[in-house]
Amino acid sequence: MFLLDVLGHPVWAVSAALLAIVVRLQRRARWDPRACSARLAGKTAIVTGANTGIGKFIALDFARRGARVILACRSEARGSAALKEIREKTRNPDVHLRLVDLSSLDSVREFAKGILEEEKALHILVNNAAVSGLPRQITKDGLDMSFATNVLGPFLLTNLLLDLIKRSAPARIVTVSSMNHKKGEVDFAHFRGENLTYFMDKVYNNTKLHNIICTNELARRLQGTDVTANSVHPGVVMTEVMRYYPFVIRCLFNLIGFFFFKSPEEGAVSSIYCAVSEEMEGITGKYIDSDCSLLLPAPLARDAALAVKDFEMCERLTSKL
Repeated sequence: MFLLDVLGHPVWAVSAALLAIVVRLQRRARWDPRACSARLAGKTAIVTGANTGIGKFIALDFARRGARVILACRSEARGSAALKEIREKTRNPDVHLRLVDLSSLDSVREFAKGILEEEKALHILVNNAAVSGLPRQITKDGLDMSFATNVLGPFLLTNLLLDLIKRSAPARIVTVSSMNHKKGEVDFAHFRGENLTYFMDKVYNNTKLHNIICTNELARRLQGTDVTANSVHPGVVMTEVMRYYPFVIRCLFNLIGFFFFKSPEEGAVSSIYCAVSEEMEGITGKYIDSDCSLLLPAPLARDAALAVKDFEMCERLTSKL
């Protein structure tokens, strides 16, 4: 009640409002997609999780630039709604929906098979889809659901499409990670749901660390191919990623976020920057902050020996026996 009384005072209310405005101005990235004249006519892009949040605004931007955009979504209903909205807003009819469940390796293989049969080129792949706060669930592949969705599904998808991407070079691979990777740990038993603590964002943090580690190793392996691979932090964004958290936590997140967090459109900026900007041409194996600046990730994410082990572990777990 004391907090409500204080905030209810006119002086504090005005101060809070001014602070919120300042924070909103400061959180804007130094790079503005609207000021970037890059065109994507003749280019093909895939965005996972493009039916909502950050992914939808990334796809929307690509479509505005004239790209052929493939929305890789799990839900047909929500994907169709996003497809309709993006086509209407951009007047770009070359936007398409393809269904994929990243938690299922068979679904990823089927999706990739369709892409390889239908598409002649792939210039941009944005691995955006992710889940957070899920309770313990083991997939039919014997994998933790969060690790399958956030790490192994995108890893398999990227590698299945890699030859097509290489033939389309110059090309870019962008993986959406998080600053939360700094709180993550690496334990290969986590992939199968062992030694994990299922509380709040603990599992999510681990998966986001693996995203950067594997992206950095992929970048090393792609040297000389004119294909770049980078990971990004979108910022603290008001998206549906919190939908599996307790109701009270979601309410607090939304209340605070209304004043201080990025909108999904603002959260899409760093990914768009990596995918289309001239500044990122030829830049690979880097971690990009939400203001589109290069940052050093956590020490574990920079461990080259660990990266090789992690990449090889992901290869084994996604190989079809």
